[in-house]
Amino acid sequence: MKNPTSKKAVVAALKGAQLKAHRRKLGARWRLSEGRRLKRDFEFKDFRAALAFTNKVGALAEKLQHHPDVALSWGKVGLTIWTHSIGGLSEADFTLAGGIGKLSK
Repeated sequence: MKNPTSKKAVVAALKGAQLKAHRRKLGARWRLSEGRRLKRDFEFKDFRAALAFTNKVGALAEKLQHHPDVALSWGKVGLTIWTHSIGGLSEADFTLAGGIGKLSK
């Protein structure tokens, strides 16, 4: 099903076994919030390191054309990922989260 105002196909939010399977692949550091958002906090030695990580996340988000909500503070970055248009989680959210996990290593 296509959204007439968008070039992207409209997909249904992942639920049940599909959601659990995708979540398990990410590992324990990503939390499922409200059953429809992924959240993770990252800690760094200072603001500069947190900002550098945020910029890497931004570059990845631009590449994937899928963007997280970002909270940046001294030595900390909090990320929330979900697909706003479907009010839940899609495969794109898990692809982004997996890529961000690789950036943090």
